[in-house]
Amino acid sequence: MFACSRWMRAAMACSAMLLCAAANAGNARSSLDELLGAELADFPGRAGLYVKHLGTGEVAGIRADDSFNSQSVIKIAILIRAFQLADRKQLDLDQRIEIQRADLRDGSGVLQFHSPGLAPTIRDLLLQMVITSDNTATDLLIVRIGGVEALNGWLAASGYPKTRKLNRGWEYRRKLLTLIDAQFARLTPEETTGLQYAMQESPLFERYAALFVGERAAWVDKVRSPAARESRLSWNRRMVEERRFWLGDMNPRETGQMIEAIERCTLVSQQSCAAMKWMLRSQLAGSRRLPHFLNVPVAHKTGDSALIANDVGIVYARSGAIVMAFFVNGITGALGDAEDRMGRIAQRVVAHFDGAASRPDAP
Repeated sequence: MFACSRWMRAAMACSAMLLCAAANAGNARSSLDELLGAELADFPGRAGLYVKHLGTGEVAGIRADDSFNSQSVIKIAILIRAFQLADRKQLDLDQRIEIQRADLRDGSGVLQFHSPGLAPTIRDLLLQMVITSDNTATDLLIVRIGGVEALNGWLAASGYPKTRKLNRGWEYRRKLLTLIDAQFARLTPEETTGLQYAMQESPLFERYAALFVGERAAWVDKVRSPAARESRLSWNRRMVEERRFWLGDMNPRETGQMIEAIERCTLVSQQSCAAMKWMLRSQLAGSRRLPHFLNVPVAHKTGDSALIANDVGIVYARSGAIVMAFFVNGITGALGDAEDRMGRIAQRVVAHFDGAASRPDAP
């Protein structure tokens, strides 16, 4: 009887401890949700954030299932798929791709500034796609992994049903050009890039001048006209509000899960996983976003336009790895102010997990 009574008391104590632990975990999740909710309530733009501490499993999110224009964050999916195909010996990362004028793309990246004929490896293209968000590299890689529909099929089959690449970079740019003149819907990728340079009065247009002679010379005048400048005033807003002009459709939760898969190496080999994380840690953009006020390593990828400032990645905090997927579309003030807010929020999230040493007001 005594032994039975002692066993019952021990069981009751154990149950009480488990209930207490569960209650504390619930309170921790609630406090993190409250923190994120308070920080995003007056954010200068529509913001969504997903956070997960991979050590404790604590998760929180605000608008974590909402759709956002991914801009270049969608390049993470291309990165994973390329390494997965390389693991299966279906893609040779050492293969060299000679870049011609028809392959060049405007926007972010450094390859557009080099003379045609450069021949980087596929591994080099992947690196540039991540650290400088290179659009030329990205477009070449999309072809090597099977195209947009193949990528979307892989995403759906891999547990990311709401994540989709909607356009190649030159495709949504061509759609924007049709707002100036409907005939631009038939432009080739090379013509689209050339007209973008013409519109920007970029010296790089000289490479393309031979494409725009005869009747096509009027195209250049058209994209440089006052009417075109007036049309372009709406482009940044349309890239936020109209899905047909999005580069990709992503939400913070699925994106965070994709980042977690990179950290845990669940989709590719350990060797490929290490290469991806090294690329993400070598990021050259977005220093005012997630990493801005942190003194711990961050592996991340940005996505940008005039009214979009996304940043997603892994923060290697002292308490363990923290996934953060932060999307901001429709910025209403200065870009730098929004970026600083993102950095402060990341700092507060790390302080939530790491304690006083990481608090914004800590010495």
